[in-house]
Amino acid sequence: MKLDVLFSPVLIDELFFTGKTTVVIDILRASTTIVFALANGAKEIVPVGTVEFAVKVSGGMFGGQTLLGGERNTKKIEGFALGNSPSEYTSETVGGKIIVFYSTNGSRAIVKAKYSDNLFICSFNNIKALAKHLNKLNEDVIILCSGNNNFFCLEDSVCAGMLVNELITGKKINELTDASISAMTLFKAFGKDIYKMLSETEHGQLLIKNGYGEDLKVCSQLNNMDVIPFYSGNAIKVLK
Repeated sequence: MKLDVLFSPVLIDELFFTGKTTVVIDILRASTTIVFALANGAKEIVPVGTVEFAVKVSGGMFGGQTLLGGERNTKKIEGFALGNSPSEYTSETVGGKIIVFYSTNGSRAIVKAKYSDNLFICSFNNIKALAKHLNKLNEDVIILCSGNNNFFCLEDSVCAGMLVNELITGKKINELTDASISAMTLFKAFGKDIYKMLSETEHGQLLIKNGYGEDLKVCSQLNNMDVIPFYSGNAIKVLK
């Protein structure tokens, strides 16, 4: 099993992911929100690359069962039912619903990786469950950090490093790229207090400034869910 980490999707062509097993991470907040939505009974999540496409896609679906969710520059988009706070995606709100989802970083990274043979979504909340499944799958893994407006961000990279660490624990043979070693080094330096780390990142500071500080507590929860989001047929569903 070879493990590699991409710290930003900006320089990667979508065809690069063809035939690969990919994990997308957007800790603040898309991947965390996706995990929460599916754990709370959402039927599926349709990630899109633009707000305009989100509106277009949702208009062609069965209205009462479809919700628009996501954010642009941290804030809920006008006309959307939901923003990008995980706590909004309760069972009462999203149970049985299809969610068409756009976010500044996360949904766009997922769309870019859509040609992967296997495409999973990772957050701190489900990292152990996902690592267990990936080790059973025993394929080379590309971990794609969504980043912050196409630039490096610490929180995604620390989570990537934690995932690498989980994957190599107890396994004698793994091939690690320089990037995966770097991510694991960041995890060991900053991963002891996840909430503190999130609170001190650029994006974490922006969320606090814009009134979303409580989201950091939710996003920092570790291994409290065993949901594995899996992309199939243009939508993200719970891996059975």
